Amino acid sequence: MRKINASSDADRHAHGMDLSIDSHVPKYAQIADIFRQRIARGSWSRGMRLPANEALAEEFGVSRVTIRQAVELLARDGILEAQQGRGTFITGQVKQDRWLKVETSLSDLAEVYQDTSPEIINIAESISKAPLIEADGKAAARYVFMRRVHSRGGQPYCVISIYLDETIFRRSPAKFRKQTVIPILKDLKNPAIASARQTLTIGTADLEVARLLRVPLNSPVAEVRRVFTAADRTVIYLGEVTYRGDFVRIDMDLRP
Repeated sequence: MRKINASSDADRHAHGMDLSIDSHVPKYAQIADIFRQRIARGSWSRGMRLPANEALAEEFGVSRVTIRQAVELLARDGILEAQQGRGTFITGQVKQDRWLKVETSLSDLAEVYQDTSPEIINIAESISKAPLIEADGKAAARYVFMRRVHSRGGQPYCVISIYLDETIFRRSPAKFRKQTVIPILKDLKNPAIASARQTLTIGTADLEVARLLRVPLNSPVAEVRRVFTAADRTVIYLGEVTYRGDFVRIDMDLRP
């Protein structure tokens, strides 16, 4: 069985794998998550032997006890196995849990939010200007800003900043605070959504996002920006969403 070489500092920085000292996530859990990502990407494959705990401790700047805790965490999941006198081997596969589909139509998107029934934690609300660009459309007079976390089964999967036309928000403030916004907007008749666009980019989790999504600093994330406009091109909704990268998948029909 082939032994894996520990990653160099340059490799760690290239993959954004530095540990967050400010995160509430313990270092051993952050390291275990990095191990999972390496196995999921195929950098570490089944049957391979991990570097010695001393080498891994030096790579991550932690004690050997912390490395053992990370290994034990994955051993309980059946991914790693520590064999006396031989080392630690990759014996299982990382479960792929990319259940969150980023839809490419407004109807499908609204349905996703209804089907997942996310647990919503509102962490901010204020009156604010929306960070619009000229191509988005015309700004409404004022926007209600809401920042919230969506969870499923107690596991946070996205952080979203919402800018909603204040006149629309004031019609049903309790409803907008407690429910996902997009299904409500889709059913509006006055004003109806005339245009809906979204852009997806790949990024990394900053300190706040890492804390809210319970992932290591610089973990991969999917960033989606959604803009809905009325018939007169007034932007009635701007959503800036950051999804955990390990939950997201995108399916698209390719035109011939």
